[in-house]
Amino acid sequence: MLTNPSQALIRNNNYFAQHNVLVLNYEADTFAHQCLEFADNVTALALDFNHHLTLSPYENDKLQCYFGHQLPESLAEKKFDSVIIYFPKAKPLMGYLLQLAAQHLRIDGQLIIVGENKGGVKSIDKLTPHYYSPPIKQDNARHCLVYVCYLTQAAPALLINDWVSQYALDTPQGTLQICNMVGVFSEKRLDQGTELLLSHLPDNLHGRVLDFGCGAGVITAALLKVNPTLNMECIDINAMALISCELTLAANNMHAKVYPSDGFNQISGKFDGIISNPPFHDGLISTTDIATLFVQQSATHLTSKGLWLIVANRHLRYSDTIATHFGKVNTLAENNKYKLYQHQC
Repeated sequence: MLTNPSQALIRNNNYFAQHNVLVLNYEADTFAHQCLEFADNVTALALDFNHHLTLSPYENDKLQCYFGHQLPESLAEKKFDSVIIYFPKAKPLMGYLLQLAAQHLRIDGQLIIVGENKGGVKSIDKLTPHYYSPPIKQDNARHCLVYVCYLTQAAPALLINDWVSQYALDTPQGTLQICNMVGVFSEKRLDQGTELLLSHLPDNLHGRVLDFGCGAGVITAALLKVNPTLNMECIDINAMALISCELTLAANNMHAKVYPSDGFNQISGKFDGIISNPPFHDGLISTTDIATLFVQQSATHLTSKGLWLIVANRHLRYSDTIATHFGKVNTLAENNKYKLYQHQC
């Protein structure tokens, strides 16, 4: 089933018929594969690892699928007739996507932008850089808008440092340098949930430790600051979060394994510690499904004496799930917004 933005694009397939097409920030469907009914060749770049996993089984000699914040080095100079951008949930990310698209469009190449009416796409006029022609609305369908414009001149080179903010963050473990790529949420201060977690870290953490939903790497950097011998692994599904985490570690002269994983599906082996301020949003929708599955899978990925530590919004009812899979619920600490749950095997 195609999402509404993808259905709107299919309605306007004449814009990319017989074209070599690049699709950026696509959604959890198979539009890029169906696009081959009209386009000559499609390259698809997902910024969400789950979306990549949805499409990648359809990869063939005319459909190339990638995950990350940009195309691989081997395609850095590749140009396309058309680039399609799905307007992102995080509006500030659109500027990055527009410049990324310009790196891969030939001069006079076509940019197609699609987004839901209520998702911010109506502001595209103000967001489009000068090296594009003004975007023109071509369709209003499936509660979505479709805009088209053209690359009129070469764009500046895309430099990651232009899209990252670095700031000092005070934590119970000391001051850290945090790097945040555009599109990754940050208040430039320690949020109450992470502060509660970091204020109650146990002294017996050791060995292989997982930071589930690592974001910009705040938890991992704090852990390594007090115990640099930890064998940290950081996972997330968001490409911008993963590059943020890598940059944060580099800024603090720290090392960890950073990689995408759909829950525990890309993970092997067990951990001596699993620590998380887990995500509970899928796009703009609040859901406990991610955290519930995290609890279930965590129970099977701890060593015999492993430590499990999770901070969660107190209004989200995780207690029953935790009790089911760990046998009991141990609330280590709480404040007016969060609860800190712990289990020691």
